Amino acid sequence: MATSPERFAQARRLSRGIIQTAERVKADFGEIVSALDIPPPLGRAVLELDEPAPMRDLAERLGCDRSYVTNLADGLEERGLIERVPGVDRRVKLLRLTPSGRDVRDRITERIAERSMVLDRLTDEQCAALGPLLDVLLAGDSPAVPTAPCFDEPGPPE
Repeated sequence: MATSPERFAQARRLSRGIIQTAERVKADFGEIVSALDIPPPLGRAVLELDEPAPMRDLAERLGCDRSYVTNLADGLEERGLIERVPGVDRRVKLLRLTPSGRDVRDRITERIAERSMVLDRLTDEQCAALGPLLDVLLAGDSPAVPTAPCFDEPGPPE
């Protein structure tokens, strides 16, 4: 069995690698959406709106504070990327991508598919192995671990 210092060194190396990889993926995403003149939190929201969704669901998927999603929705609506529509329960408004929003979502997904550092550097077999390992690491966590207030962004989107 490894000693405590050996286990610490291993945990430190692995954690550092995970953090550096995540930061690189986050920076790459920022570059992709910035080229489309969209702040990263708005780009993330666009990617989560495959189907119309209430703001509370979007908050859960993004790991954001519910109150912050109002700011995201306002920013998306100002850019013409979403519209607020009544849901089955007319008291609940849903966020739905507009045709322009779907176009932006498609452009973001294409660029991620073309530029993904993870997909570029790992073989198909390594990617297939990494997914379940990440699932094990995240088991028991909520779908998105909240940050303050959303993805370490200092405040509401522009």
